Amino acid sequence: MALPHTAAAVPVARALVRTALAEIESPATCADTAELLTAELVANAVEHTTGETPIELVVELLETACQVEVHDPDPSPPADLTNPDDAEMPDPWQEHGRGLLLIRTLSSSCGHRPTASGKAVWFTLPAVPRQRPPSE
Repeated sequence: MALPHTAAAVPVARALVRTALAEIESPATCADTAELLTAELVANAVEHTTGETPIELVVELLETACQVEVHDPDPSPPADLTNPDDAEMPDPWQEHGRGLLLIRTLSSSCGHRPTASGKAVWFTLPAVPRQRPPSE
């Protein structure tokens, strides 16, 4: 799904992820986490890239996991995403700087890869099996 390269993309991306996860009857806690992490990725893509090129959101629903990717036109890897040992702790007095920490902490895996037009930054959340109703 192509999203505008503006802050307006963040709530749209959240709603798309929520809708996709509702279709597979994902638990609310998984959907909440997916929405939060998606918002962080989209906000980072908007804030740290320039131009009018749309940002692309890809949601892949797997049997054992849900993977969300955000594609942007900047080929530079996101700082501190996959090398937490090199990452500095965010300043508690600043508004920014916690997004990648949230993604590293709350996802089961995350990373980035180059694409033909820039990069894709992704995270994976494990699928939580649907609960069976109690037998009578």
